Amino acid sequence: MKLVECVPNISEGRNREVYEAVAQAAASVPGVSLLDVDPGQETNRTVITFVGSPDAVVDGAFELIRKAYELIDMRGHTGAHARQGAVDVVPFVPVADVTMEECVELAHRLGRRVGEELGVPVYLYEYAATRPERRSLADIRVGEYEALAEKLKKPEWAPDYGPAEFVPSFGAVVIGARKFLVAYNVDLNVTDKRWANRVAFDVREKGRTVVKDGKKVRQPGLLKAVRAVGWYIPEYGRAQVSMNLVDLDVTPVHVAFDACEERARARGMRVTGSELVGLIPRKAILDAGRHFLRRMGRSTGVPESDVVHAAVLGLGLEDVAPFEPEKKIIESILAEERPLASMTLQGFADETSRDSAAPGGGSVAALAGALGAALAAMVANLPHPKSAYAGVRDELEAIAVEAQELKQRLLDAIDDDTKAFNAMMEANRLTGEEKERAVREATLGAARVPLSVVEACPRIAELAGRAAELGLPASASDGGVGAAMARASAVGAAMNVRINLQEMADDPDAAALLERAEKALAETERIAAGVERAVWARLGRE
Repeated sequence: MKLVECVPNISEGRNREVYEAVAQAAASVPGVSLLDVDPGQETNRTVITFVGSPDAVVDGAFELIRKAYELIDMRGHTGAHARQGAVDVVPFVPVADVTMEECVELAHRLGRRVGEELGVPVYLYEYAATRPERRSLADIRVGEYEALAEKLKKPEWAPDYGPAEFVPSFGAVVIGARKFLVAYNVDLNVTDKRWANRVAFDVREKGRTVVKDGKKVRQPGLLKAVRAVGWYIPEYGRAQVSMNLVDLDVTPVHVAFDACEERARARGMRVTGSELVGLIPRKAILDAGRHFLRRMGRSTGVPESDVVHAAVLGLGLEDVAPFEPEKKIIESILAEERPLASMTLQGFADETSRDSAAPGGGSVAALAGALGAALAAMVANLPHPKSAYAGVRDELEAIAVEAQELKQRLLDAIDDDTKAFNAMMEANRLTGEEKERAVREATLGAARVPLSVVEACPRIAELAGRAAELGLPASASDGGVGAAMARASAVGAAMNVRINLQEMADDPDAAALLERAEKALAETERIAAGVERAVWARLGRE
């Protein structure tokens, strides 16, 4: 499914009625999911985040701009953040199955429509920029709203869309396409923004202007793809280094945090924590969590929730406001509910035992595999802090990390198996030719879920065995149980593949799925048997 994120920044963060109405204008478009509305009192700015299909997101962005045009008047606007329009910036960000080129096309579509229908100046930036000097938002916004009337009189400031005329109540809007940008503020134990500016100039890519040999020259900052400025936020009672991290592949969040911490310390200040404005990709938080875990000498092969917690603590993300991962991490917001995997053990066992066909053997097989992977991770993690295992620590940590990923994949399959079964039931309620096609696709889909489980099992058994071989002697039995659980999972999942496809023996796609399941089952049984023999031998049973 094609998925695009849109993150408009509007010049209103104090009047809740206004910024909520503007956000809801986007949310009213079918296919748009409103993810976050993050207002700032001092900045007088709200960051609104929504996602959807490309067409839906363009329509949502237009409705948002139209509502802001009606409700926000720039003539009386004040705030700490740079701005030049009621809707200051509207970036499109590729999220899933969408290219940057497609987002550029969306920016042009929206810009043309806004210029023609609302009659306001529109500039394009970042990947959608029509000329090099307009790639940077900061360069387009130079002089801000107050300078816009004079700028529009100059040919070089002719807008990309809309009239070259000053609209006092609105200003101008900048629309573009960019990579995922993280708005991120690092908190300092000072109240003077000048001190925060010094740290900002130290770390930002642009750096600062210095005098060298009687001439002013630009001294670059420490970090690439970082824009930063210092400000003071009265509601927090401290100054912040306010950053835009425009390419997380170049400068991740934890690198920016560490750089600010080092430069603040060098200048006699202390970082007290940090603040995430808007949303963040899961990978960025996990990378930060693993960074801090490694720095503490701890294994990174722990549950994802533990890694996220390490990031929250390491970055001090609760210094000025609560940090709720389920509301801040974009994948967590979009994640489907997993009612079965979220149950207690008692609840899942009770639900399985009732007189309904689902959850059934497929979900139980997936759970067995997930528990096998969990044991592999545990056995690999136990020796991590012990000096005697320093020589194999990296390999054990890699086992734990991979086992955690497999564990989560199979936990997801618990609910996926039941959803696939329900889809088969729905298809069977149809009639005519539509039923025949739907039943075939639903049946193949129902077989693919347990197939994904059985194909994960050889690796789970292998990881459990290797962890038992390298790990603590006292945990050898845990590795053996992990391999045995992988074998049980593979047997159960392969049975489910076969029972789903038993009436489709002549279908070539079904035959291919059955062949893959048999191959994975045989491989799991071979590996698990070897692990179990080795463990029994270590326990004195031949």
